[in-house]
Parts: sequence; structure tokens; C-alpha cells
Amino acid sequence: MTNHEIAQRLALRELVDTFSNLADEKDVAAQIPLFTADAHINVVMDGKEVFDLKGQQQILDAFSGYLAQFSVVYHINGQQTVTIDGDAAAGIAYCQVVLIKDENGQRIRQTSGVRYHDRYVFQNGKWLIAERLSNFMWTDIQPM
Repeated sequence: MTNHEIAQRLALRELVDTFSNLADEKDVAAQIPLFTADAHINVVMDGKEVFDLKGQQQILDAFSGYLAQFSVVYHINGQQTVTIDGDAAAGIAYCQVVLIKDENGQRIRQTSGVRYHDRYVFQNGKWLIAERLSNFMWTDIQPM
């Protein structure tokens, strides 16, 4: 592997990690520049599509509304594999997401195992997310 390939892989890892860090801060506005203008996001939970988002504005609106209900958002990123072909790349990244909210005076913790299937493009000197399938493979909801 060349130094250039290593640098590209590190840049893609940083892209995915930055997305998660900003989610934890609920800073959706800062997440939006990580996506192409025409990005496409599908979110699947328990095998059912819950979001089909096209473009930065739909992503901003949906992510902002969804995250607003939680007092704590916490991502733990795991393994990532990528295949790079010039200015395009595909990747799979694993993440555990913990969301905490208050519901009827009770704190509720929602923990999910998520696998992201991503397609990236290199534009204007940086990698961006062009497509993301967020597959929430399992979710456990417990009172705290």
C-alpha cells in the first residue's frame, strides 16, 4: 500500500468519525458539509425503512428533528473497510449508538448496533459521503 493510499484511507476514516463526533454534539449543521449536495441517505431499523432522504436540506431537517428528542447521543465507531477507485470509494463501517431521552419522567436508554454502507466521492480536495445506508441491525431499549 502506498503512502497516498494510506492517506486516503485515513481521510475516509476521519470523515466517518467526524460525522459521529458531530452527531454526539447534535451539531447537524456542521455534519451537512460532510455530504455531497445531492447525497442520498436511507435509514433502516429492524428491516424497515424509516427515512429516505435526498439532498442536504432533507438530511438537515430529518437529523435535527430526530436528535432533538435525546438528551444524550453517543457513538462508538468500530471497524471500517473501504475500497478506493480513483475519486470514488465504497465502505462499510460499524457503530454502536446510545441514545438517552426522558419519557414520562423516566430516563430511557436506546442502544443500537449500526452498520453503515457508504459510497464516497472525492470533490474539491476532500472526501464526502454521497450515499449512506444506515442499517440499525438491532436495538435494545431499557429504562435507566
